[in-house]
Amino acid sequence: MLLDELVITSDAVASTRSRLEKVAALADLLRRMEPGDIATAVGLLIARPRQGRVGVGWRGMTAAMGEPAAEPSLTVADVDAALGRLLVMGGAGSASERAATLRLLTAAATEREQAFIAGVLLGELRTGALEGVLTDAIARASGRPVDAVRRAAMLSGDLGETALLALKGTADQLDAVGLVVGRPVHPMLAATAASPSAALEVTGKASVEYKLDGARIQVHRAGDEVRIYTRTLAEVTHRLPEVVEFVRRLPVRDVILDGETLALDEDGGPRPFQETMARFGADAARATVLHPWFFDVLHIDGRDLLDEPLSVRIEVLERIAPEHRIPGEITADAAVAERVSRDALASGHEGVVVKAVGSAYAAGRRGSNWIKVKPVLTYDLVVLACEWGSGRRTGLLSNLHLGALDPAGEFGEPGGYVMVGKTFKGLTDALLRWQTERFQELEVRRTAGTVWVEPAVVVEIAIDGVQLSPRYPGGVALRFARVKRYRDDKTAAEVDTIQTLRGLLRS
Repeated sequence: MLLDELVITSDAVASTRSRLEKVAALADLLRRMEPGDIATAVGLLIARPRQGRVGVGWRGMTAAMGEPAAEPSLTVADVDAALGRLLVMGGAGSASERAATLRLLTAAATEREQAFIAGVLLGELRTGALEGVLTDAIARASGRPVDAVRRAAMLSGDLGETALLALKGTADQLDAVGLVVGRPVHPMLAATAASPSAALEVTGKASVEYKLDGARIQVHRAGDEVRIYTRTLAEVTHRLPEVVEFVRRLPVRDVILDGETLALDEDGGPRPFQETMARFGADAARATVLHPWFFDVLHIDGRDLLDEPLSVRIEVLERIAPEHRIPGEITADAAVAERVSRDALASGHEGVVVKAVGSAYAAGRRGSNWIKVKPVLTYDLVVLACEWGSGRRTGLLSNLHLGALDPAGEFGEPGGYVMVGKTFKGLTDALLRWQTERFQELEVRRTAGTVWVEPAVVVEIAIDGVQLSPRYPGGVALRFARVKRYRDDKTAAEVDTIQTLRGLLRS
């Protein structure tokens, strides 16, 4: 298939706010694809090619742009092959070779294909063809139930391969997609509530568990082989040898565990989140020891537990790792839930997560079965720009422009970001130095006082609430926003939505 057909569909999807029209356009495209193009094309449409990030930034992309081709000739396979070559290029002298490969690719592309390729490589496509819309389109094109497609995608961790299976495989093959020890699945997510009592009203009888200020991990063990993944499904096994050794000692043969890891101080309290995340860097030192804590088990010794109630999964976890289960209590009593929350806060943790005891593990979904409660309102937002500081911050990028995700394009481009406020509060000297360097690496343009950046950096912001504001397109502005921490463990696609923030106006 010609790349131009993807681009035409991408433009059509971006031009409408109707989810039905988006799904119809994408479904028509999928029906016309040859089997060999399906997985690749899906990856391109969601700006997540099978090669992952190939090391091309804004400056490299801009430098590669030359005179566009007059007529479309690039195929989906051509783009896939070029990205494959970029991925394996490294070492001395590779910079010029990479630049040449990128120039050849863009020279064969028309103007709108060049823009599409740049969007894919920089993770900036704004088509509204987010995974949920594309999942619906795959279901429509294949005639398969959307729940079956969604489940297969979550359990395989690969929407492209799921599309290929749905479109060209059988219904039984799609339904047969299940957990595979060693292959990560998207983690279950939690909604938010103002208090443990409010959360309990939604869940009913629940496991009220400490919310640790750590890094989420998914651990797979098959015999003596252990693999560890982050919440974004990146493998970090080699960086956490102490966790590997602990899991090898568990009384199981095969297991998949969901939990957190964090650094502790001499008294057993949590150390700052940044110290935990430092262990996940490419050049991480091993001075900080990380301790694993688990709150769920998805599989044990040939038995999948995804569809078992949480109460059963807790019993299994208590049996195999009782001393490393995250603290909590099962209760339907609001007073008990409030007490557990106070205990968690007194121990230095973030708050609690209230989980319905009858709930299954909904991989990749955010629903009302898990509800997190923190003492202050915190939201994950994306940095859109940063202003140069003054006074003692002269020469440093200081005031952050913050954006929330707008999946449906209610207030702008579908899948884009809506500015909701600014803040320079909560930034340490170390963070100021770091963000000054980092944001100039991500720069897309600048004015005299502001550097605009790729929407790639996620920051956790504490607020006292929101207020109506005609200043911003989403109609709300943050109240008393301050930086809590940067979230290296999250992608821009995972930030909170403008609809979530607007919901605070009614609470």
